Amino acid sequence: MSKKETKLQGWNYSPAPESKSGASLKKQYDLFIGGKMVKPTSGKYFKTINPATEEVISEVAEANAADVDKAMKAARKAYTGVWSKMKASERGKYLFRIARLIQERAREFAIVESMDGGKPIRESRDVDVPLAANHFFYYAGWADKLDYAFPNRQAQPLGVAAQIIPWNFPLLMAAWKIAPALACGNTVVLKSAETTPLTAYKLAELIQDAGLPEGVVNIISGAGATGAAMVNHPEADKIAFTGSTDVGKIIQKAIAATHKKATLELGGKAANIIFEDAPIDQAVEGIVNGIYFNQGHVCCAGSRLFVEESVKDVVIAKLKHRMASLIVGDPLDKNTDIGAINSRSQLQTIENYIRIGLDEGADMFQTDCKLPSKGFWCRPTLFTDASQSHRIVQEEIFGPVLAVISFRTIDEVIAKANNTPYGLSAGVWTDKGSKIFNLTTKMRAGVVWANTYNKFDPVSPFGGYKESGFGREGGLHGLSAYVQF
Repeated sequence: MSKKETKLQGWNYSPAPESKSGASLKKQYDLFIGGKMVKPTSGKYFKTINPATEEVISEVAEANAADVDKAMKAARKAYTGVWSKMKASERGKYLFRIARLIQERAREFAIVESMDGGKPIRESRDVDVPLAANHFFYYAGWADKLDYAFPNRQAQPLGVAAQIIPWNFPLLMAAWKIAPALACGNTVVLKSAETTPLTAYKLAELIQDAGLPEGVVNIISGAGATGAAMVNHPEADKIAFTGSTDVGKIIQKAIAATHKKATLELGGKAANIIFEDAPIDQAVEGIVNGIYFNQGHVCCAGSRLFVEESVKDVVIAKLKHRMASLIVGDPLDKNTDIGAINSRSQLQTIENYIRIGLDEGADMFQTDCKLPSKGFWCRPTLFTDASQSHRIVQEEIFGPVLAVISFRTIDEVIAKANNTPYGLSAGVWTDKGSKIFNLTTKMRAGVVWANTYNKFDPVSPFGGYKESGFGREGGLHGLSAYVQF
């Protein structure tokens, strides 16, 4: 944001960067297999860069099919020899220990997450890392209570879980998948995203320090070919994938004729609905939190804003005013609201959709903030006068781009909100509880927030309908994905 604009808004903050010295990073990371750091069979490494500066942070091992085989066999050996035989209460102690260590190293995890992924330090520090620790705490408590989780049924672990996580919440997604799998007695091979592998390897170091038996958790890195080798490996009993809908469909086809179980958390195009009786200022803040604070880099981002026609002009005016105060810049600066886009290719995708929105005839508003000269940046963007047929309304953008559509009746907005191939999440803003309950029964979305947005808790399950995938992560439902009866 320019100095002139900052003064006009009254947000004249001095820089407050978090020190990089709080994180200890190696120049090169090997694969974590069988409790040890192992060099890749191919000898190949790839660079992971800081999207805010385009500087190389580290080099990370690229796992091929032979490395995947090693990891899968290590997980199977740990499952049959140690983990499945261990008392459930003892398994819970390991999960509890991991949770405590994450808390103790919270600052380092937050710094690495922001450096590697580009998200503001406030989000990684106040949301991602605490939630990751809380998921391990929560499932540590369930480890020896599966008989109560599934009464009158004998829950048994599946075996080896192949888990593939995305780049937008690397540490949190790892916790979502690893914690319930271990609590149920499974062992894990987890693949990090190629653009954000570092917190996964910091977690590997933490797992070593926690004394977890060798091979119970194996962490590897690589691109699509690595993930495909995991999905197709005969030792995999369960596939847990978070990522794009297109890849999710490929996984479904690959395991269709096998014994493998799966949970898929895929794309989204969430609807955020504001009625005329809503607390408007609170709703505007929720909109900003749902699409801009996280750069739109969550599959549940509220990228479609439906506003009742009678308050449309007021909401848009307030939203533009709030957008003008957002600070875009260094992710490690505690004042930053919007950090860097994760990669050059993702930035190009976002910019392409912005051009599409303009070509389709929607009116665009962007804040007039100064962007850093290096790195991958996108101004918060608002499209008004959009329609249901616009691609910016129908397709997942995964960036800080919001499209506004007006409505007049409840039936109209329900039909419009459901008119998408996705069904992951939604938000409703109104003063009437009856209206909230009416919408939640009719909207095809796995999660519907009421008068808030993007709130998560380990106790609450998360997942979608339609092309947003199937299965749930978190809560009691998250346990059921890792057991058989």
